[in-house]
Amino acid sequence: MKVSVCMIVYNHEKFIKEAIIGVLNQVVDFPVELIISNDNSSDDTHQVIQDVLANHSSNNITVKYFNHKVNKGMMPNFIDSLKTCKGEYIAFCEGDDYWIDNFKLKKQIEFLDHNPDYNISFHDVKIFKQQTGALEDDDITRNTAEITDVQNLVRGNYMHTPSVILRNNFKLPRWFSKSPIGDWTLYMVAVNDKKIIKLNDVMSVYRVHDDSVWSNKSRDYRLAKTLKCYKLLFYSKLFKESTKERLKISIDEINYALGIKKSFTGKLKDFFIYKVF
Repeated sequence: MKVSVCMIVYNHEKFIKEAIIGVLNQVVDFPVELIISNDNSSDDTHQVIQDVLANHSSNNITVKYFNHKVNKGMMPNFIDSLKTCKGEYIAFCEGDDYWIDNFKLKKQIEFLDHNPDYNISFHDVKIFKQQTGALEDDDITRNTAEITDVQNLVRGNYMHTPSVILRNNFKLPRWFSKSPIGDWTLYMVAVNDKKIIKLNDVMSVYRVHDDSVWSNKSRDYRLAKTLKCYKLLFYSKLFKESTKERLKISIDEINYALGIKKSFTGKLKDFFIYKVF
């Protein structure tokens, strides 16, 4: 298997059709598996998925659909889905996002195949705001260079989940299940000592809606969850001292923003958290 597409789903009956079709429409000349993991949705997500799969197919893309009978929770569902992915690469598209370029996988995989010193590929996205129906330029993440590495990523996430493809050459640490943030923490684990490439093509859409797991939460909620992730990463044995120093600075910055400390080692005007998380 060349690529596994990890799609975690919960109560996405309004959105899941676009998500699945965006994957099945990919034009590829290598085998792809779509892993759909429905975490016991309480709406009609299951029925919608069945209807979509009954009416859409692809020659090079197989679908493995898991309709869980008990709600596992977001992180356990995410981890179980990752363990199911057998591909050389893993791509991501949650059930409320969708892909808009039929050559997305081909473009990203072609680059990674020819550049073994890169572990992650991502690209620009559009933001769909469900309340207004507006499709807008990305106003959530910060701009970044074409080529980055862990020293950039440690300052905060700049990759929207439906844009990311990474090499399936990582091992999830035991503490990963305790992380309240799945995507960015995984990227930190997966990037290792390799590089990250950004493609300028806009190839997917990140959806913001009332039930969004992250984007509609309060600032302090996001800060507190992010702080826990930084602590987990800091006390792990995955990173060099230079990265751990930056992790420590970020912990101080978040503490300051939450009012836990009166001073911190970073500069507030450079504080990534307001833009990224």
